[in-house]
Amino acid sequence: MWSPAGLPRAALLAVAAAAAALAVAAWRRPRPLREVLFFPSRPCCLEALLAEAPGAPALPCPCPLPRAETSLSRLVRRLLSARRSLDLCIFAFSCPQLARAVQLLHRRGVRVRLVTDAQYMGLHGSQIGRLRHAGIQVRHDQHGGFMHHKFAIVDRRMLITGSLNWTTQAIQSNRENVLVVDDAACVKPFLDEFERIWEEYNPTNYVFPKVSN
Repeated sequence: MWSPAGLPRAALLAVAAAAAALAVAAWRRPRPLREVLFFPSRPCCLEALLAEAPGAPALPCPCPLPRAETSLSRLVRRLLSARRSLDLCIFAFSCPQLARAVQLLHRRGVRVRLVTDAQYMGLHGSQIGRLRHAGIQVRHDQHGGFMHHKFAIVDRRMLITGSLNWTTQAIQSNRENVLVVDDAACVKPFLDEFERIWEEYNPTNYVFPKVSN
């Protein structure tokens, strides 16, 4: 049977089906991730988020802090969404809750790599030694200016970046910002920068001064 427009009815039905399929695909396509977090973040209990297994019930927590949705809890939730890899480029890292989240991912089998600043990794309260002791790969600069980046890449597809140092002081007291996006055009340059620094800070590339006899 031919339609008034001169096309076979079967062809019209095929076109309509294709258009419907495209519409459904567009409807199901996840919306781009664009999340902005502002600090300081009020203290909250993160035990439910930091359960050993995803979805496992958290043990009763005796702390008086509320289980509230805060900028810190949202940041931890984004980090814990990692399933394959977490690449961190962090200037100062002394927040115990964020260190616990990173260790938890490592125990779940997520590949974690961390680049940090040589001078700040040794300060009192730094979590870098704890993370290294847990078996997480850590590299740092040898000399020169600060390694001042503050960004994380989750599963090579989600970027977390901003002014925030991963310190309790910054999280609870400072005016800071964090942007979370999954735009490939933004993520790729950060991936490239991380890989460049990771290779540059390879200990096999370090140059040590000669010791005279």
